[in-house]
Amino acid sequence: MTDPRSPGAAPTLEDVARAAGVSRATVSRVINGVRNVDPAIQEAVRQAVSSTGYAPNRAARSLVTRRTDAIALVVSGAGGEPDGEGPAEEGSFTAQVFADPFFGRVVTGIVNYLRPRGMHPVLMFAETSRARDEVLAYLRQGSADGALIVSTHAQDPLPGLVTEAGLPAVLYARPARPTRISYVDLAHRDGARLAAEHLLARGCRRIATISGPLDIPAAQERLAGFRDTMARHGRAGAPVAEGLFTQESGEAAMERLLAEHPDLDGVFAGNDLMATGACHVLREHGRRVPEDVAVVGFDDSRAASACRPPLTTVRQPVEDMAAEMAGLLLDRLAAPERPATSVIFEPVLVVRDSA
Repeated sequence: MTDPRSPGAAPTLEDVARAAGVSRATVSRVINGVRNVDPAIQEAVRQAVSSTGYAPNRAARSLVTRRTDAIALVVSGAGGEPDGEGPAEEGSFTAQVFADPFFGRVVTGIVNYLRPRGMHPVLMFAETSRARDEVLAYLRQGSADGALIVSTHAQDPLPGLVTEAGLPAVLYARPARPTRISYVDLAHRDGARLAAEHLLARGCRRIATISGPLDIPAAQERLAGFRDTMARHGRAGAPVAEGLFTQESGEAAMERLLAEHPDLDGVFAGNDLMATGACHVLREHGRRVPEDVAVVGFDDSRAASACRPPLTTVRQPVEDMAAEMAGLLLDRLAAPERPATSVIFEPVLVVRDSA
């Protein structure tokens, strides 16, 4: 059959619909990221887009839909003191973000979800009041269709500010304060329970934990889940050392724990970086992992597989959670009247060599 298009003509939605064997409306819904389309049909449309070489006319589409196809990915903190808003603080915050494998996994999940839909994230930081004002202005001006917010502090005001302004947004992690905003999160207490029960099942009896910074809700939840599980097994009062979710803080916390509790035989660390630091210090003190001290981390990041020995850890499916964030935001953009919702993911214990 001959191609009805004139030579040199750009492929149209009708061409894609004809190649996929579906209606023009269905093609439009798939391209616009509407999620209530059968996955097999979505795949057929994407293959047709690829085979026909169709590319949406973004300028024309923006005039009709008032959409930019850009999504703001905002990493937000709680800074705001007048003397804490200079380049030094901003640079320190940015360096901390890029040093943590968690944020890379978030970006991967979001990009992998948005790119097939012809959308792209714009990375922004909001660690100071000035930076938050810039993010709000960017969204109010319509420079992005909505925001995906990764907040690093319980006192972060940005989720509330975005909600009060009526701007479409989705949050990674449950908001610390009651806020009408959609979010994804992990059942952190259940994850800590898995870790504690695994150490107890191994026969560990003198178990300590290295928590994350306790001004972060996820760290609070993991510590609470660990303590509750230990108490249910008659092990109330387990030692705790607070870290900062960094390898260096895990090393310092492990040093403190060994100094105060030299006979400990199990450690649950609130993330893999701190667990890696703990393993390093244990080796320096001549403690074998796991023969002398068993160690369990949290996240199942690349740090877990790179650790020596490889870490037993609690998996947080960050990439899937980030993709779900993006999906919830596109749902909200397609149906602005949609109420705020939450999606809670279940943790899984991944057993390797450290415990």
